[in-house]
Amino acid sequence: MKGKRINIITLGCPKNIVDSEKLLFQLKRGGYEVRHNADLNDARTVIINTCGFIHDAIEESINTILGYVKAKESGHIDKLYVMGCLSQRYKSALISEIPEVDKFFGVNEFPDVLRMFNTNFRETLSTSRILTPPGHYAYLKVSEGCDRKCAFCSIPLIRGNYISRPVEELVRESVCLANSGVKELILVAQDLSYYGVDLYKKRKLPDLIEELLKINSLEWIRLHYLYPSGLLKDLIPLMKENPKICRYIDLPIQHISDKMLKIMKRSHSRKETEAILYKLRHEIPGVAIRTTLITGHPGETEGDYLELKRFTEEFCFERLGVFKYSHEEGTYAYNNFRDNIPDDIKERRASEIMEIQRSISAEINAKAVDKVYRVIIDRREGDFFIGRTEFDSPEIDQEVLIPDIYNLSSGTITDIIITESDDFELYGRPLES
Repeated sequence: MKGKRINIITLGCPKNIVDSEKLLFQLKRGGYEVRHNADLNDARTVIINTCGFIHDAIEESINTILGYVKAKESGHIDKLYVMGCLSQRYKSALISEIPEVDKFFGVNEFPDVLRMFNTNFRETLSTSRILTPPGHYAYLKVSEGCDRKCAFCSIPLIRGNYISRPVEELVRESVCLANSGVKELILVAQDLSYYGVDLYKKRKLPDLIEELLKINSLEWIRLHYLYPSGLLKDLIPLMKENPKICRYIDLPIQHISDKMLKIMKRSHSRKETEAILYKLRHEIPGVAIRTTLITGHPGETEGDYLELKRFTEEFCFERLGVFKYSHEEGTYAYNNFRDNIPDDIKERRASEIMEIQRSISAEINAKAVDKVYRVIIDRREGDFFIGRTEFDSPEIDQEVLIPDIYNLSSGTITDIIITESDDFELYGRPLES
């Protein structure tokens, strides 16, 4: 019955995916048929879980809402609800400007969403989820919010202060995920290295990882969003000693100029950043370090940018992404600086760095040819199976393409010999073929 069917559309980051998966489960237990990112005609009720982090994400969320408003006006759906970060940040304006939406919910109004459908939030089922495809990897959100006040970041305004989830609760959820077929567990937080400080008065990430390592059917554990100045000394030996932990560190440095790091309200200097990065390289052989950078932040001179550009060339990050600065209402940068760097300069700087990264990636990939890597198979697409090494995270990093003439299955981890390389892709075949 389409009347009892609800389609949840998820936009934004992995943390939003987790929220949607938990809502899907609670709605199903309440007697509803649930869908995720389904076709327009698949359900008469739609919930959009939005992102409101930066301008591009806000624009995507608003365009998605307006698209479903048209669907409602044309009779394809009956009810439209909006939740998540955009709704939290701009609820009053959205209510005024898009009255066709039946109701808006903020990030902390999960129970209210369920009550709208005459069902109650079941606390005893708070660790249960309906996994969205492909299902062999899953994100584990270890905390909510952030205590840091980086000048450019709107997350504390939207999600509030850092709140760690108890170790026991996270282990229960991870066991459920593993029992559902999850092979790769990806730990996410706005600042993963800060985990536990609010709840246990000490950093507890290594303790949490040690508990997760006991779940036998988990094959890979991946760590996302470690803050540079909070990297734990206990984390390095743990990664070296446990092959289940992917040799992959996501460490967003944002900039390297001391002047810009101070303006951005980051709590680390260039010297401290370099010390951490080179220590990781030295002590974890073969580690892939991923970072993100921001170009065009207020105060960034051409000299600051050239310093960042040179460092990108010198350090040679294995994985890298660049964001153009987005002037976000309510942030420290918004309140204290003018957004006076033209967009074409922001774009030029970001593009130049990505061209540098393209060359770095091509060189790294060329060295991978004839080597064997463990690859998790994510999906079949066209004439290829698409997989990833332990050095690559879903959606954001490069992939390994394997011709579909081989007998492979989604969710399996297979030894693949690399036969060819491209700037941001590898090609291979099973070792035993």
